[in-house]
Amino acid sequence: MRIVVHGQQAFGRAVLERLLERGENIVAVCTAPDKEGRPVDPLKELAEEKGLPVYQPASWKTEEALALMKSFEADVCIMAYVLLFVPEAVRDAPKYGSFQYHPSLLPMHRGPSSINWPIAQGATKTGLTIFWPDDGLDEGPILLQKECEIGPDETLGDVYFKKLFPMGVDAMIESLELVKAGKAPRIVQNLDEGSYESWFRKADAEIDWSKPAKQIYAIIRAANPQPGAWTLHGGNELKVFDSALGTKSGAPGTVLEVSDDGVTVAAGEGSILIKRVRADAAKVPAVEYAAESGLKAGDVLGK
Repeated sequence: MRIVVHGQQAFGRAVLERLLERGENIVAVCTAPDKEGRPVDPLKELAEEKGLPVYQPASWKTEEALALMKSFEADVCIMAYVLLFVPEAVRDAPKYGSFQYHPSLLPMHRGPSSINWPIAQGATKTGLTIFWPDDGLDEGPILLQKECEIGPDETLGDVYFKKLFPMGVDAMIESLELVKAGKAPRIVQNLDEGSYESWFRKADAEIDWSKPAKQIYAIIRAANPQPGAWTLHGGNELKVFDSALGTKSGAPGTVLEVSDDGVTVAAGEGSILIKRVRADAAKVPAVEYAAESGLKAGDVLGK
């Protein structure tokens, strides 16, 4: 089977690695254009190491891009982490079309921050979907889905790198096998049962200390490592990363204790033990930041 791999970054590279290990016939690798001053994309780097042809159109909305995809005479296009919009004519150029990875259980959490939002909302389960993309936003028919738990202390980084990333690579290969066998379904999504959510932005990651500690902790986990939950200390932004739930009480935002374990801050209900923060370029233990900045018990965060 003639395969086009379209993607970028570490996930695209991991999918290509697995395909090459299996001896699949990769006829082309497509990735985003290079950015001046930025490292070479990992997918492109691997493709060039293996002597595979690499193509980097700035847009897939042109006649030239359509002609390029048709020239591959591919049976299928595997879309592993694709950020550029790919129109229907290009997606359908391969014999069996194109299938794509999305890190949520579609139709839930359609959109670009589909890992952040379920964590932020307190969900205990998420998953991934391999689907046949259409011109909507993550709205195409479903090929395959896999579920995973969100542990009570797991962060965005934990859920993606330990679960959705490796599961996703496996799911892409499983989907390819279904396509080869002529058994790949196209299950229409019921969008009324789902949700579209835009970017999980800096404003969404601001800590409101009047909220219950459980809700704050969910926001911190959802933003770790990106974009980073944040609060104010002395009018300056302080990003909050590794943390833990606590049961101590006090006026919301008040620093209750500074110890070797970190900085304990009162919330609306309960407290948060902050273990690691960033005020400038580097992340540091919260106790180290407290010593350097003069943060002490009785101080109030959030202003």
